[in-house]
Amino acid sequence: MRRTKPLPATVQRWAEQRIGPVVAVRDASHDWYRSKVWELEGSGARRWYVKISPSVKFFTRETRAYRHIVPVLGHSRAPDLVDSRAEDLVLLLTAVPGAPAPGLALTTGEWRAVHRQAGVLCARLHEAGELDRSDRTEAEASLNVAAEGAEKYLARTGARLTADEQQVIRDHAAQLRRVGPVPVGYIHGDNQPRNWLVSSAGLALVDFERTRPAARVQDLVILAVTEWLDHPDREKAFFQGYRRDLTCAERHALRCLTALDAVNCLAWGPDNNHPEVTGRGRRTLDRLMRENRS
Repeated sequence: MRRTKPLPATVQRWAEQRIGPVVAVRDASHDWYRSKVWELEGSGARRWYVKISPSVKFFTRETRAYRHIVPVLGHSRAPDLVDSRAEDLVLLLTAVPGAPAPGLALTTGEWRAVHRQAGVLCARLHEAGELDRSDRTEAEASLNVAAEGAEKYLARTGARLTADEQQVIRDHAAQLRRVGPVPVGYIHGDNQPRNWLVSSAGLALVDFERTRPAARVQDLVILAVTEWLDHPDREKAFFQGYRRDLTCAERHALRCLTALDAVNCLAWGPDNNHPEVTGRGRRTLDRLMRENRS
């Protein structure tokens, strides 16, 4: 059972200086030791969220995203940043309607509708204005950076992967370096249903700590190896909302990126006692091995 994390008193006092007295606090963290999120309730049942970022990098990304990128999603399609405090890596956010999609008993048709709305919001995010020179440089280098990370994750997996499996990862990393130009923009960075809030008002996105300039296709990796693998109708619905198909280069990049996601999962999952992430990596790698032999 996950232990409830207490909200630091100094953070609560800081939040109350901005929103008034807090009458109730609920731990809303993910099941990960570095996740620190609390729901705050004020008078009149008004709600906010406080988040302590796990690192300076994530804090910097998320505050920048809320100030300059997230507003393109539209009213109530994402939280608003009320305030932030760099010394504590803390953000105070408004609450948006809805509950995470995985916790809802959605029908087949409702899941398709959710993916269609997610495609719409992702397109808005990916096209959120022109990239400046620094962001464009980072975005255009993102696939090479991903490829270069393969050896780091292979070293961490050690004996968990066979020699043939390690070679398949290296082959896909090498192919990723040769993909060529692909569309770039701002990506969510953790684009998956747990960060999609569903309500009668429509879909909202949350958790922008990994938002950054990158190849747009990088935002589709988790969906490709989880949701869409068993539910191609959801993939079709997403791209109906996204309003364009992937280019040939993007499709090849996506396949290579799924291989790198697999080795990342097989390094991180066991080290952090996370069977769901480990299982995701193993399933992807087993599929790639089968396809490689055929």
